Amino acid sequence: MINNVAVIGAGTMGNGIAHVFAQHNFHVTLIDISSQQLEKALATISKNLDRQITKGQITEAEKQSALQNIVISTDIDQGVAAAHLVVEAATENENLKLQIFRQIDAIAPQDCILATNTSSISITKIAAATQRPQQVIGMHFMNPVPVMKLVEVINGYHTCSYVTGTIVELSKQLGKIPALANDYPGFVANRILMPMINEAIYTLQEGVADVEAIDTIMKLGMAHPMGPLQLADFIGLDVCLSIMKVLHEGFGDPKYAPCPLLVNMVHAGRLGVKTGEGFYVYTPGSKELVVSEKFRK
Repeated sequence: MINNVAVIGAGTMGNGIAHVFAQHNFHVTLIDISSQQLEKALATISKNLDRQITKGQITEAEKQSALQNIVISTDIDQGVAAAHLVVEAATENENLKLQIFRQIDAIAPQDCILATNTSSISITKIAAATQRPQQVIGMHFMNPVPVMKLVEVINGYHTCSYVTGTIVELSKQLGKIPALANDYPGFVANRILMPMINEAIYTLQEGVADVEAIDTIMKLGMAHPMGPLQLADFIGLDVCLSIMKVLHEGFGDPKYAPCPLLVNMVHAGRLGVKTGEGFYVYTPGSKELVVSEKFRK
């Protein structure tokens, strides 16, 4: 039985994962090295629960119960000591993730399952940093976690069938729909999505169409809820670049080479929503979609 869940990382993905587990009556320890980030995460979770109340999805009592299910900690060892499941949702940095998995492997109970929310880094490589590779698995939630139904469940080379089955059933308990994938660069979601985004950026760089036209064509012509350039801003251009590098290095195929414009924008600090500007400009409190001056005609 999984009752105690430790979530490592209190950023956008981490607080969303903690929210969903807590809402479904799991005891959650949300862990981050920054106490300020932890407080910010709790405020975000509370705000998102309020949004669910407004939509009639939960009651005020259910909100309070979910919040009471969450404790916060800046001590990773203490946070995972009694966990049945650890979900790592730290920054998408391979060395950082390997370091975290070495640490939690040494402290977490022997039967604890270690999951990573990585969107592209090899599950097998992460598992090799532990003494329990058969208990390491990918549990890739989509953003925003409380809203999106998919959980991409990724088996590493050594992941045992019991662990896979447990995570599949657990995902269903969370009201999610699990989909199984094997451990190859980008798995399924990002192996397909990121080259599309990268190609959209090439299309912009080569002057085939402007930002608004590219996104409009994909939204109206392909029934995508969000155009690829807006989606890149939402994900974070730094994250897109990181995943493209994983694909390029993993397959050794030039078709996965990151677009030079993407590289330049990351170097320039134009990362999208998180920095206030990418292909579009983002003003707090405004929902108007305004193309960055850099890309205006």
